[in-house]
Amino acid sequence: MRPINFAVVGYGGMGSYHVKKIMSKESERINVIGTYDISESQNILSKKDGYIVFDSFQSILDDSNVEAVLIATPNDTHKNLVIQALESGKHVVCEKPVTLNTVEFDDILAVAEKSGKKFIVHHNRRWDPDFLIIQELYQNNQLGDIFQIESRVQGANGIPGDWRHLKKHGGGMVLDWGVHLFDQLLYLIDSPIKKITTDLSFILGDEVDDGFSCAIQFENGVRTVIEVGTTNYTKLPRWYIKGTKGTAKIDDWDLSGEMIVASELQPSTSPKPIQAGVGLTKTMAPPSEEATSKIEFPIINKDISFYQNFYDVVRNQSEPIVKNEEVRKVMKLIDFILFGEKNIKEAEAAYLF
Repeated sequence: MRPINFAVVGYGGMGSYHVKKIMSKESERINVIGTYDISESQNILSKKDGYIVFDSFQSILDDSNVEAVLIATPNDTHKNLVIQALESGKHVVCEKPVTLNTVEFDDILAVAEKSGKKFIVHHNRRWDPDFLIIQELYQNNQLGDIFQIESRVQGANGIPGDWRHLKKHGGGMVLDWGVHLFDQLLYLIDSPIKKITTDLSFILGDEVDDGFSCAIQFENGVRTVIEVGTTNYTKLPRWYIKGTKGTAKIDDWDLSGEMIVASELQPSTSPKPIQAGVGLTKTMAPPSEEATSKIEFPIINKDISFYQNFYDVVRNQSEPIVKNEEVRKVMKLIDFILFGEKNIKEAEAAYLF
C-alpha cells in the first residue's frame, strides 16, 4: 500500500487536529510530510511535533513529493488556495465551509474538473455517533414514520476565536456550525425542500450571527428545526425525534438520552387524569406502563473513515462518501439563509421549492 503524501496548510486548531487525531490513525494510507502556516508560532509548534515546515505555500505547490494538500485556513481563503493547489496538480481536501457562497464553490468545481485531480470537502459530522443513530432510526422505521427532527448545538461561550467575528472572513454560526447540521440534514432526508423560515441572532453585537433557528419543511412531510446557539447557559437536547410509533431524545455527544416506543399491544386502560398546575388533564398524562416500552439506541459504526475513503478515491477511483453535488446543495441552502431568495438565481434556488 503506497500512502498519499500530504502537506497541511494551516496548522491551527483544525489543521493540527487533522494531523494528530485523524490522519495519524491512517498512517498506512496517509503520510503527512510537512505543514505551512502564516503564523510563526504555529510553525514552531509543527516543528516540535516533528513535521517539516515549508517556508511558503508556493514551496508546497513546487514540491513533487506532495500529492495532496489539506486546506485548514480561515474560510475566506479557501477558494484561492484550493484553486492554486488543483492547478498545481495536487489533490485537495478542504475544511468546511468550503467557500463563502455557491458561486465561489462553482469556480472551484470548474478547476477541479479541468485539472483531473480529486477535491473533497471534509464534512466530518457525517461520522458522528449521534448522527449515525439518527440515520439508522430514520431508515429502519423503529420509531415508525419519522415526521419531526430537531437538531441543536448550544453553548454559552459566544463566537470563538477572532476572525470568526468578521463577515469578510466568513464568520458567524451559520457558516461555522450550521454548515455541519445542514449537511447532516440534507444527507439524511432525500426530499426537496418545501419551505424555509430562519431567524438569525445578533445578541452579542457582532456583525455576523451568533446563532440562529431555522425551520425547514420537506416535500415528503418531514418537519425539522435546526438551531445553533452561543448564549445558552442550559441546553436543549442535541436531537429530538418524533415518529408515528415512538420518540427519541439524544441529550449530548455522550449519547445520553432515551427512546420510547409504543407497545404493539393495545393498552387495556385509558390514561387517568393528573393534576396539572391548578387543573386536570388526560391529554398530557403519562401513558400507562403497558402502552410503551423503553429501548436501547442502536450501536452504529461507519465502515470506512473519511481518509480511508479519500485514499480509495485517489488510488482506486472509488466513489467519495462526501460528494461535491451534496456539498453544493448545502451551500445553496446557506446562500438562501444568509442572503435571501432575491439574491439567488432562479435556477439555483429551484431545488428548494
